[in-house]
Amino acid sequence: MKYEFSPKGVCSQKFEFEIENNVIKSFKATGGCKGNLAGIGKLLVGMSVDEVIDRLDGVTCGIKPTSCPDQIAQALMAYKNQ
Repeated sequence: MKYEFSPKGVCSQKFEFEIENNVIKSFKATGGCKGNLAGIGKLLVGMSVDEVIDRLDGVTCGIKPTSCPDQIAQALMAYKNQ
């Protein structure tokens, strides 16, 4: 299933996921720190949605209350709740 999410409070504008059987098959971010998000995307592939949420929820960026990793967790929580 393809899933798109618009993150809030970060530089990224859009996250795109491909998820099958609760496992992330692909991830793409538009905007944000291109290299960091490409690396995070490669790490996410093959991980379960729940494991990603457990690992990334609550990660902050400097003084911001959120970060791209936290927004990935928020996106996947929204995916689970749809």
